[in-house]
Amino acid sequence: MNLIQVDDILQAELLIYKKIRENAFSADNSFIADSPKVVNLLLESEVKIKSILATQEYYDEFKALVERKEIEFLYVAEKKELEKVVGHTLHHNCMMHGTRPPQTELKNLGDNVIMLDEISSSENVGSIARSAAALGVNSYLLPSKAPNPFNRRALRVSMGHSALLQTHIYEDIFGTIESLKKSGYKIFAAEVTQSSTPLMEATVPRKWVLLMGHEGKGLSQKILNLCDEVVTIEMQEGIKSFNVAVAASIIMYTFKQKSQKR
Repeated sequence: MNLIQVDDILQAELLIYKKIRENAFSADNSFIADSPKVVNLLLESEVKIKSILATQEYYDEFKALVERKEIEFLYVAEKKELEKVVGHTLHHNCMMHGTRPPQTELKNLGDNVIMLDEISSSENVGSIARSAAALGVNSYLLPSKAPNPFNRRALRVSMGHSALLQTHIYEDIFGTIESLKKSGYKIFAAEVTQSSTPLMEATVPRKWVLLMGHEGKGLSQKILNLCDEVVTIEMQEGIKSFNVAVAASIIMYTFKQKSQKR
């Protein structure tokens, strides 16, 4: 393991770590991940890793894992130098510069898909990714205007599990739903309406898409009209909704159980 000692954290080769923390991605789809749990999961994935910036302690502890990848640049620095990149005290000792994997074409997604409309929170994007990976819902559809699952905050909340999903970023939700329906998916929208099917009463086929709406606005009537069925989680009287990431997790789990029994 050929470590490169860093004396000046602001040298040109390392500016990418500071730059991408301020701007989500560079032209070559680079992203920055931080914390050992996230970086280590990415080391076990197919994600291309350009460099690691970490303390000697990190390399000592995870030497075998790091050496499994062919990584050209392995920078080692004191923790106080790493903190100069982020501008505050760090509770971890490593960062990683990687390249987002290519998108999966719509036609190549799996049988079970979690799809988001206008989600605004990086935390929700990351939390849903983590739940999807845990439940075996391996395809993630997001709009181009939503936070990307590989942005730093979303990736950290997902604990790196975004890298385990087939991801497709779409531009037109209406055209995308139509294409999915032609491919044999049943499109379920999660929304509270007077005609929503209670979750436990829904019939779930082998191929399904679960569409989640905006944290505040939900899904528009125009989108609901295009879906095959609208489902809602049975709740106590007076409770209007769950957090979108919590709701997605509950429905994905239920759908997986129902579809596996068919």
